[in-house]
Amino acid sequence: MDSRNFILKGNFAYSESQQGITARENAWLVCADGISQGFYAEIPAEYRDFPVTDMGDRIAIPGLIDLHIHASQYSYRGTKMDLELLDWLNQNAFPEEAKFKDLDYAKKAYSIFAENMKHSATTRACIFATVHEEATELLMDLMEETGLKTMIGKVNMDRNSPDYLEEASADASAEATVRWLEKTIHKYRNVRPILTPRFIPSCSDELMNRLGTIRHTFGIPVQSHLSENQGEISLVEELCPEADFYGDAYDRCGMFGGEPGTIMAHCVWSSREELQRMKKQGVFVAHCPQSNANLASGIAPVRRYLDEGLSVGLGSDVAGGSTESIFRAMVDAIQASKLRWRLVDPSLKPLTLEEAFYLATRGGGAFFGSVGSFERGYELDVIVLDDQNLKHPQPLGVRDRLERIVYLGDERNVWKKYVAGSEIF
Repeated sequence: MDSRNFILKGNFAYSESQQGITARENAWLVCADGISQGFYAEIPAEYRDFPVTDMGDRIAIPGLIDLHIHASQYSYRGTKMDLELLDWLNQNAFPEEAKFKDLDYAKKAYSIFAENMKHSATTRACIFATVHEEATELLMDLMEETGLKTMIGKVNMDRNSPDYLEEASADASAEATVRWLEKTIHKYRNVRPILTPRFIPSCSDELMNRLGTIRHTFGIPVQSHLSENQGEISLVEELCPEADFYGDAYDRCGMFGGEPGTIMAHCVWSSREELQRMKKQGVFVAHCPQSNANLASGIAPVRRYLDEGLSVGLGSDVAGGSTESIFRAMVDAIQASKLRWRLVDPSLKPLTLEEAFYLATRGGGAFFGSVGSFERGYELDVIVLDDQNLKHPQPLGVRDRLERIVYLGDERNVWKKYVAGSEIF
């Protein structure tokens, strides 16, 4: 029997819309060939041979999705948080990333990252590596072993970067990217490559145009950064005077929406015109509230994204963010939206728990396809949460217990983990 055929019995919480959390108690969830077959009050005859895991009083939720994280920065998360973005990159991020030229160092650092991601509540992630081909492939190898579904990118940067990290030319960067893709695009079951121009300030027009051609040739998605910091936006205006706005500089190169997908992290200062272009072309926003606070970038108007119908998920943005926990990203998203509502724009109501949970599951999961829910037909990613350590004097319902786990829990509350129906632990 396929090991991805099984039944879970117990309590469940998931999103069917942004406005609510659907809670089911003492239910049976059927997984066949890694796909949810929905809930049943009793096990149907055709599934009675499937093995059953009784979760007891635990709560199962869809796996959490991280749309933006830098594996190469994981080594110094939680440190050096006293600088704004551009200075932080030059003084902290770039010197660390240069170390990944040494494969021994890369293996040590990436092994820690992969092991911690495996045991987190994250089941899928979009990940930045570095400019180094071999180290990026090593990261892909390690993440493949975890069983998580990830998209990993070799970073491109051929200008405005330190000599010790900057690629020699647009041609050299593009050729390295093609070599890396040819080695990895069909190598894995769980890992997919994703084009990763770091951001417009570090990628010349020539390189961006070359990457647009590579994207079309190989048919792969794109991840980058957009409108994170006001100094960054001013620099883009100087470098790309012909662009109507920051996102337009990506769009002119065929790197801003359309199939097979684009993620832009942050969008803290995106203009209305930029947001309209993103909605029209299906660009995903990776909302990274902790990083925006740590690097003093601002308070992103996530309520506006939702009201205008953009595709939005959450990102930890390690090491701009201090932790890979998407539970923490949910809390930070709620708290940051409250500050923006109270201090900046009272018309933008703060996020609710229901909305933040949606972003962490179904919202971000949409970048991977039918992912992030327990509804029939979705790929079944499951996190089973044990909250016995979060003692409470009164009985609580599933929704309130989930809220307490989001605010008080961490990876120690993860009892079981499944990705596309495969049991990780």
